[in-house]
Amino acid sequence: MKVPREGARLSRSLFKGMLMMSATLRFGPELRRLRQETGLTLTEFSVALNYDKGHLSKVERGERSASPELARRCDAFLGAKGELQRLVVRPETDSDTTEPPATPSLWLVGRRGVLAAGTGSLIDLGLKLGGQAPSAADPLLPFFRMQFDQLRQLGQSTAPKVLLPLLETQTRTVAGLAADAPSATRAPALLLASRFAEFTGWMAQEAGDSGAALSWTGEAAELARAGGDPYLGSYALVRRALVTLYGGDAAGTVALARRAQSDELPPRIRGLAAQREAQGHALVGDERDCLRSLDRARELLDSDDARSGAEPVIGTTHVSDPAAMTTGWCLHDLGRPKAATEVLDQEYRRLPPHALRTRARYGFRRSLAHAASGEVEHACTIAGELLAVMPAVPSATVNSDVRRLARELSRFRSSRAVRDLQPALAGVLAPAHD
Repeated sequence: MKVPREGARLSRSLFKGMLMMSATLRFGPELRRLRQETGLTLTEFSVALNYDKGHLSKVERGERSASPELARRCDAFLGAKGELQRLVVRPETDSDTTEPPATPSLWLVGRRGVLAAGTGSLIDLGLKLGGQAPSAADPLLPFFRMQFDQLRQLGQSTAPKVLLPLLETQTRTVAGLAADAPSATRAPALLLASRFAEFTGWMAQEAGDSGAALSWTGEAAELARAGGDPYLGSYALVRRALVTLYGGDAAGTVALARRAQSDELPPRIRGLAAQREAQGHALVGDERDCLRSLDRARELLDSDDARSGAEPVIGTTHVSDPAAMTTGWCLHDLGRPKAATEVLDQEYRRLPPHALRTRARYGFRRSLAHAASGEVEHACTIAGELLAVMPAVPSATVNSDVRRLARELSRFRSSRAVRDLQPALAGVLAPAHD
């Protein structure tokens, strides 16, 4: 018998409620056991974690559920190696912007049209380029390359939904040029189109459309392969791992990142993949494997081969030391917020002033670490400055940390700084209305 949709939803809701209740009942006694084994009183434990003693007492008695943030901190402080985190059900809000839709983007180029040289696909796509013939691809490529660099920089200070239509059009335009271009010009045109597609995927993820992000990333890999670059497909795994990371799937993140670390791949791709693997390990409190992955990432990204790779650069261009910044990111997820603040503060100062999107991404993580360390007023000061620029650079991925920050600060409602910040926090997290 077919179950009505409403009944299925109710069943899922009941099942999730039962899971959360079961986790709550198991978490509290295990936390108390581990705390008592260290010889700490509840008062000493609450001071060490910057958590209210009454709240911890209720958690230990099973009267309140533990947040992922509390579980991470307890894990790190008690040396539980991720055991406590595994007893916590992640809240739905951590992944509510990363659910892929059922259908891919309708704007994808499709490799058949790109590879069908001599078939007039440029005309089929309706991309006349002001009357320019397809043979004009060669002189146009430097123009499109310059435009790509400009759009990438514009992405740091512009809403993704504003850029996406232009990025989609330019990806199709450059791919269309490649379709009917001479063989000597076709490969570089395809490679440039692949970079347009990859950046389009990133902007789609920032706009909250993970399904389109994955589709565009796959398209980028196809275009690159057609252009003679077999490696961008592996970087697509790194991008997919980012989607799973924001969805809270640590195991999926690690598995995807490991697939992009085979020895035949360029050092930069392997280094970026090792960073993503580290973030996956940190998500479940696996400090040993996290730090090992970070060491591997640092070694690969510092190599001469990684620094002298082909242009445009794959991955971030605004973080001077990606491995160091990722270390600070991971330390917070490992339940070591104080150590995270030291690294993030130092690396944040090295970010260029114009890179608003990158500054927001790592700035909120920095604010979150300071709040978790008990430096509430400083955390609010950092967040207040960032919230002022968020309307210009809205980001579905950054919002995941904004939500975490709001939950962290909710423990300090008596703080005037927190009360003053609440309206701005709520404004950024409020659903957008078209």
